[in-house]
Amino acid sequence: MEKIRLGRTDLMVSRTAFGALPIQRISQAEACALVRRAYEAGINYFDTANAYTDSEEKLGEALHDVRQNVVISTKSGGKDKKTVLAHIEQSLRSLRTDYIDLFQFHNPAVLPDPNDPDGPFAAALEMQKKGYIRHIGITNHRMKVAREAIDSGLYETLQFPFCYLASEEEVELVRLCQKQDLGFIAMKGLSGGLLNNAEACYAFMRQYPNVVPIWGIQHEWELDQWLELSRRDPAMTPELQAVIERDRSELAGNFCRSCGYCLPCTAGIDIPQAARMSALLRRSPYQPYMSDEWHEKMHRIEECVHCDACKSRCPYGLDIPNLLVKMLADYDAFYAQHHGE
Repeated sequence: MEKIRLGRTDLMVSRTAFGALPIQRISQAEACALVRRAYEAGINYFDTANAYTDSEEKLGEALHDVRQNVVISTKSGGKDKKTVLAHIEQSLRSLRTDYIDLFQFHNPAVLPDPNDPDGPFAAALEMQKKGYIRHIGITNHRMKVAREAIDSGLYETLQFPFCYLASEEEVELVRLCQKQDLGFIAMKGLSGGLLNNAEACYAFMRQYPNVVPIWGIQHEWELDQWLELSRRDPAMTPELQAVIERDRSELAGNFCRSCGYCLPCTAGIDIPQAARMSALLRRSPYQPYMSDEWHEKMHRIEECVHCDACKSRCPYGLDIPNLLVKMLADYDAFYAQHHGE
């Protein structure tokens, strides 16, 4: 498995990395077997977070006896020193490790103040000084915050959404990180499941030598897919470029990336799925969405109280309430046409 340097951290990580958010959805035994198989196949970089329920615990169980051979990054969304210290201590226990290779601030709305003695940055510096974390990075979904993080010189890595639907501004962010020697960790490489040509996604990422994509893996077939692509290492071709151009045309403009920062919803709406339902119906097997359960879920949109909390939290500035109304109309038309097939 090819390894590259993760920015100026000097951590050598597999170019195909394991995003461990999805393993919170499977059993301990299934998760441990999946992670261990990834490790034995040559993947050495695993990304998780304090907020991913039992993901850290599952990684710890799977990797504690080979800890010296892997790179682990985790995150905290804590907003003060006390909380971040507690999160790091819990992460160390859950991961069954004495140190965290890369600690990341988890999608802060503004950069942590490095001069605040009671702020989250002070916690990271204290734990770094004690040897419990080795490198400090940041994750974000906001272009403004990401650029400020790069300019600050305080971070060694940036984790940001990046896929072949990226705008020129997002591509420029990758280039800026390369220029500043920051590691660029690409999340949402499949755009939350909207992209279904893994080879095109892989080949696109390979065009950027400083990008390390963390592919979210939950199933054996997903791991097999990325391992096979890593072995074959396909380059961009006219055929794959045509797939990308077609998807860019179909999904151009503002669309839901399924980041989930809009949640929780007062009305119990599954916003990350509902807000991209039109694309899911046409780009995925649609039959699961024709169930009574999903019909009821989509019609919760009618119970929206228009508090606009989701809209205020969206890092992409989407008008979520209006988007949901459009998605429900599209869903109902599709449901009427296909229900009972």
